[in-house]
Amino acid sequence: MTPSEQDIEWMRRALVLARAAGEAGDVPVGAILVCDGAIVASGANRVMVENDAGRHAEMVALRDAHALTSERHLQGTTLYVTMEPCAMCAGAIILARLDRVVFGAWDEKAGMAGSVEDLLRHPRLNHRPEVLGGVLADECAAILREFFKDRRSGAQQALP
Repeated sequence: MTPSEQDIEWMRRALVLARAAGEAGDVPVGAILVCDGAIVASGANRVMVENDAGRHAEMVALRDAHALTSERHLQGTTLYVTMEPCAMCAGAIILARLDRVVFGAWDEKAGMAGSVEDLLRHPRLNHRPEVLGGVLADECAAILREFFKDRRSGAQQALP
């Protein structure tokens, strides 16, 4: 499946959020939830900043969307996220009944949309969103690589 121009544009917007997360000292991942061409909610990683393992960009966006809409199911929406969702986020996506998930960088260590496992499209689950991975993958992966490279070099400089 080829990304549409809209998919690329929304991913570029998610990248802005990812960069902001990185600048704030968190892993640079951004997410935008879209319905009918409008942003419903957005989020950036806040795990390190808030010392809360549940504050992934996807979870921040989903929680905000649930609060704004008072809806348990978010059917008719597409989630754009700069990195492949992990197991926690994939589970929340399934439970929220999102129609689509579009992500950028693959996550070979924890990705649950095909890298480690494919929870989002697991045949035994009662909901399986459409999934499109690798949208602006190089750009999404580059900001992650740069973030971790800077952290490693900063940690080495801090050694006596």
